[in-house]
Amino acid sequence: MNEPVSILRGALQPHFKVLFVYPNLYMMNMMPPSIAIFSALLKQKGIEVALFDTTYYPWDHVGMAMAKLGGQGIGRFEISSDKRKELTLQVRPFNLVERGITPKETDMVDDFLQLVDTFQPDLIAVSAVEDTYFQGLYLLNQIKDRKIPTILGGVFATFAPHIAIEESAIDMVCVGEGEGALVELCERMAMGLDYSDVNNLWVKGPDGKAKVNPQRPLVELDTLPILDFEIFEENRIYRPMAGTVYRMIPIETHRGCPFTCTYCNSPSQNRLHKENRVGKFFRKKSITKVQEELVELVRRWKAEYVYFPADTFLAWSNEEFKAFIEMYRNVRLPFWMQTRPETITEEAVDMLKSVGCHRVSLGIEHGNEQFRREVVDRQIANEELIKRTNLIGRHIPVSVNNITGFPTETRELAFDTIRLNRELIVDTMNCYTFMPYHGTPLRTLAVTLGLLDDNAVTCSLTAASILKMPQYSPREITGIARCFSLYARLPESLWPTIRRAEIDDEEGNAVFADLREQYIANYFNDGKVTFS
Repeated sequence: MNEPVSILRGALQPHFKVLFVYPNLYMMNMMPPSIAIFSALLKQKGIEVALFDTTYYPWDHVGMAMAKLGGQGIGRFEISSDKRKELTLQVRPFNLVERGITPKETDMVDDFLQLVDTFQPDLIAVSAVEDTYFQGLYLLNQIKDRKIPTILGGVFATFAPHIAIEESAIDMVCVGEGEGALVELCERMAMGLDYSDVNNLWVKGPDGKAKVNPQRPLVELDTLPILDFEIFEENRIYRPMAGTVYRMIPIETHRGCPFTCTYCNSPSQNRLHKENRVGKFFRKKSITKVQEELVELVRRWKAEYVYFPADTFLAWSNEEFKAFIEMYRNVRLPFWMQTRPETITEEAVDMLKSVGCHRVSLGIEHGNEQFRREVVDRQIANEELIKRTNLIGRHIPVSVNNITGFPTETRELAFDTIRLNRELIVDTMNCYTFMPYHGTPLRTLAVTLGLLDDNAVTCSLTAASILKMPQYSPREITGIARCFSLYARLPESLWPTIRRAEIDDEEGNAVFADLREQYIANYFNDGKVTFS
């Protein structure tokens, strides 16, 4: 479906300004395509844009959540989320300093206030996921006295608008995709027109009550402009991958996912847009459009690496995938993608390897076949999962993602995941704590079972579990996640020792450090993985 015709056919008044705010965990995530798209769209209308990006500020996001909930102070992180993963052996060691990347030494709030006062925006637009919502809210609360209209967008806004709109620092919430809504909102504001009925928006009125507007038709991906990365600081293009720091660009190929995993909100996105009859949320760009963006962005940014953030990269048809392969032969840059084991075939592996696929991430999530099928809604059998993972793992380095701390899970079930990972030919293994994000079926289950308060908001994917499960405590979940790679790779005879390393105390940390050195010596010693 196409977006409605724009109110203005030409450029807007040149003095209308939008300040984007991108709250982010310390040194985590690439440049988000969403903000790059919004920036390009607004610049087409003559709107001046700026960005406040928190990525290089070492602030404690969990502390921000605590400050929101209980008035406690916030502090600084000493290491980034990627460095935390390095310490727990989930990624290969890397050094950002070699590319000149260091944390900011200035105060985040002071810098934000200075930018707001010098740029003097007419609208502040925050794009946040649930993990970063409190940080974004914390910043907005610092400038409430400026009386600048604010809007929150992103996945959290889509599935918890009722929570966000209650905050005095938030004037509008965008439910669903923001491209059409943001452009129309800015057009109306720039012309001094009423904007209370812009579709996709919840707009707070003078009485504090929100007007809830219907959803608008979904945007056609091929109509979007080329991503505007100029809005970001130059050093944001650098990201680590397999121990090396590259100039890396993200390219959107798909939006949404056709699968129905219960820990993910993509199924709810599909259902939401279907129920509102605004289009099919899961959709793909044409290969021609992908090529156009690739060629221009690689040239413009001297990219060394391409990052495809699609939830399931191999969700293309055979014809589409073959067309991508033929197109990419002319690019030949190393690239990363993620997919599901079900989508892997020998032919796909051969084609990916032929055009320089550098790394693949696969979602395993849980090793107990019955639990994975009934609770996580992933239907693949263990035998098939192992077969397909190893099919690609023998030829292209693979990282696998696992989750522990699911509702009703036990420590014993978590070890089924560990044992399954021991059967896999992979380079690295991630293990994340389950977070009950709004819009996911498993959050609903957790609330129904009394494991979670209905109003709870997750504060960080690196934080401890917020579920109340007596059979599997947050401390146990954190310990399993911390020692996951050790359990999955080192001999089972060391498991009693590894269990002591789960405990975050002086002795446990010393044991962990010793086991970590053994792991590095055996698996990371040459910076490479040998595939048989």
